[in-house]
Amino acid sequence: MTVELSMLFWAVVLTFVQVVVAVLLSIMQVGLPELAGNREGLTTTAMAGRAKRAHMNMLENLPLFAILVLVVHLAGLGTDLTALGAQIFVVARLVYAIIYIIGIPWLRTGVWTVSAVGMVMIAWPIMAG
Repeated sequence: MTVELSMLFWAVVLTFVQVVVAVLLSIMQVGLPELAGNREGLTTTAMAGRAKRAHMNMLENLPLFAILVLVVHLAGLGTDLTALGAQIFVVARLVYAIIYIIGIPWLRTGVWTVSAVGMVMIAWPIMAG
């Protein structure tokens, strides 16, 4: 398996872990009965809210990352640059989730930018080709 595909797998694992963390923090905040209900009017704040938003942000970025990785793989365009870009994306997304949940806003934005640079690194051979 290529590095890029391995990183896609770990990005999916990270996405799943993020939803579990968001659910656990929400249970701690509002309780299981409320969370198991219809959730109408349910609002989570503080860490639980940030965990949910971090997970939603990952869900927005995961399809983009997945498409880039799959195009590079299927087109045989994988290079050391694309492998490094995939690694940068996954590590930056892990750091992003932690920073977001802790609540450090400007650093969070910087780390998101690093993850975007990782995606550009993966896209580079596609754009150049």
